[in-house]
Amino acid sequence: MPELPEVETIARGLAERVSGDTIESVWLGSKREPLKSRASDIVATLESKRIAAVRRVGKHIVFDLENGAGRPSKRQSVKHIQPAAAQWIVHLGMTGRMLVCKPEEEIAKHTHAIARLTSGRELRFVDPRRFGRLSVAQGFEAPGSEPLEVELDRFVELFRGRKTPIKSALLNQKLLSGVGNIYADESLFRAGIRPRRRAASLTRDDLRRLYPALRDVLKEAIALGGSSVSDYVDSDGEEGFFQLQHRVYGREGEPCLVCKTPIKRVVIAGRSSHYCPKCQK
Repeated sequence: MPELPEVETIARGLAERVSGDTIESVWLGSKREPLKSRASDIVATLESKRIAAVRRVGKHIVFDLENGAGRPSKRQSVKHIQPAAAQWIVHLGMTGRMLVCKPEEEIAKHTHAIARLTSGRELRFVDPRRFGRLSVAQGFEAPGSEPLEVELDRFVELFRGRKTPIKSALLNQKLLSGVGNIYADESLFRAGIRPRRRAASLTRDDLRRLYPALRDVLKEAIALGGSSVSDYVDSDGEEGFFQLQHRVYGREGEPCLVCKTPIKRVVIAGRSSHYCPKCQK
């Protein structure tokens, strides 16, 4: 599943390419799974709206919409979300892609939504496994703190007294929105903390190491376009490169890049976790 760096990379790419463009019309496929809002609400909210901005909120891509220059769609009504404050929310799920295409390009199998833009291009949502979600909203916010903006004192407070493993706490989107398996493992390695340690057992010094480690890992991953370990590509269809910098994730049995001890993998709350038994305590 795309995590914070991958979603940030996609959102930035989309912002550069489609901000200021207007959604002329919307086509939605027949599969119900990708639609978190009613199809009629999505169409009515998006059509004839200008894309004011594209940004990441947690693991979601948010299109901020405003009234476009064109005439309102006949399908709109006062029952629908007010367009000046409307947002199109895209969650990529496991295999979702948000691509900017020319209209003559072949429509990929498993395309569930096409937004045709006045510039002549198309925004296409493609998702083979249909775990991604499309919705419309007002004032959308992530449930947890933003990892790249949270202050140290708040970061420490998030984990105080929690009896769950620190790895599970990092993945709890109600605490920090956007952190996933890859970047939790990489951050814990840099901080020298084992993923199974209870969050409540971490000292303030432990958390003071984890705080910059997490931020540094996320920033480095964003700079390299994310990690392409499965189906992830950016809005141009290009892969990321941070997987070449992974120190523990996906390296079970391989020597630690610091001490040469074989990397171990354990399962914590159903999720694979990778760590060095010597470097992490």
